[in-house]
Amino acid sequence: MSNSLKQQQTIRNPVELSGRGLFTGEQAVMRFKPAEADTGIVFIRQDQNPQVEVPAIVENVAKRLRRTSIRNGTVQIETVEHCLSALAGLEIDNIYIEMSANEVPAFDGSCLPFVEKIKEAQIVELDKPRQIFRIPDTVRVNDGPSYVLATPGNEDEDVLDIIYDLNYGPDSSIDRQIFNFRLTPEAFEQQIASARTFVLQEEAEQFRAAGLGSHLTYEDILVFGDDGPIENTLRFPDECVRHKIQDLIGDLFLLGKFMVGNIYARQSGHALNHELVRQLREIEQSDKLQSRMKAEPVFDTRRIQRVLPHRYPFLMVDRVVEMEPGKLAVGVKNVTVNEEFFSGHYPGQPIMPGALIIEAMAQLGGLLLSQELEHTGKVAVLLSLDKVKFRRPVVPGDQLILEAFARRVKSRTGHVYSIARVGDDLAAEADIKFMMVDADPL
Repeated sequence: MSNSLKQQQTIRNPVELSGRGLFTGEQAVMRFKPAEADTGIVFIRQDQNPQVEVPAIVENVAKRLRRTSIRNGTVQIETVEHCLSALAGLEIDNIYIEMSANEVPAFDGSCLPFVEKIKEAQIVELDKPRQIFRIPDTVRVNDGPSYVLATPGNEDEDVLDIIYDLNYGPDSSIDRQIFNFRLTPEAFEQQIASARTFVLQEEAEQFRAAGLGSHLTYEDILVFGDDGPIENTLRFPDECVRHKIQDLIGDLFLLGKFMVGNIYARQSGHALNHELVRQLREIEQSDKLQSRMKAEPVFDTRRIQRVLPHRYPFLMVDRVVEMEPGKLAVGVKNVTVNEEFFSGHYPGQPIMPGALIIEAMAQLGGLLLSQELEHTGKVAVLLSLDKVKFRRPVVPGDQLILEAFARRVKSRTGHVYSIARVGDDLAAEADIKFMMVDADPL
């Protein structure tokens, strides 16, 4: 991706296209619309009442076989990788994508139809610099012989270089293919955009047996038999590895920023790609937290107490260092040996109770929601916890960094995803829902 001083981009005009999903076969209409700077890539399920926004970020990825899907609660957008790849390849920072169904159309199995439609909409610059993420260190994720590796690039170049090694072994009908690619809009359109989805014949038969892709023919998707593509012709001799790079570019864009550095991949699929992005996101958030901790608090203890009813010894947030109403909050809890609960939990081996870690996360979530509710006469009261996980113990001397991300705020309920860290280590995470009640029940 080009120069770091380059402006963010969107499209000038709305455009529409429609087609059937690869896995479901369901007909869907997509409408691309311009978006303001710092919006990001946001899918919108218009068939829901009310309509639901699903930002294309790695935190929203849902587990799916052989595809990338994102969700907001129970509402999902399936098979987004080709669309995201087209947006990344053409350097679109901000766009709304309205959907009439839950799966992005497959078209010919490549992202070329998206590229053509986006160019038809005309790409325009916005009055704000592009955000980029420079890979700061070597990060590797692997699953057996498959891996994907990220390393820092040349400090003088704001580009992403990719090397992909596709090797299914000597018994496969697909020969080993290696492709070295530097991502620019021109190179993407010429070398990557038209490469199509492919499967082996036995995989295609398994999908059909599972009721997936039953509407497809050999002309709609590259199916490799013993002698190569069945009833189809390759667009490139190495079309398979080019398509794997296409998928990888789309998955990397789930970071929400344009990436700068080097990516080396061998046999990686969507799951490994997602895991790499998650680890890069953790590094980015850790770096952000370090800079936040040096800043003046947004909420000190006195202001926190004006919002929350909690008092010593049950006030679990010492200060708030960042607050974006309706989006996120970052807070701090300093864990000292003088905490009352350590005398009984446990003598000789003090560990902060998990329930109190969650309480701290919930209090920060309440502070975040309070910014939305301060003019409505409502306060947030804990309603439910889901997907609670504890990753490491919290002990005296630790500084607990709390983060709360708003999922949804309605008139009667609020939903946040919250995490707690100690340094770079994730200590706990949870989905937390609140009920909105009158601030003064009298």
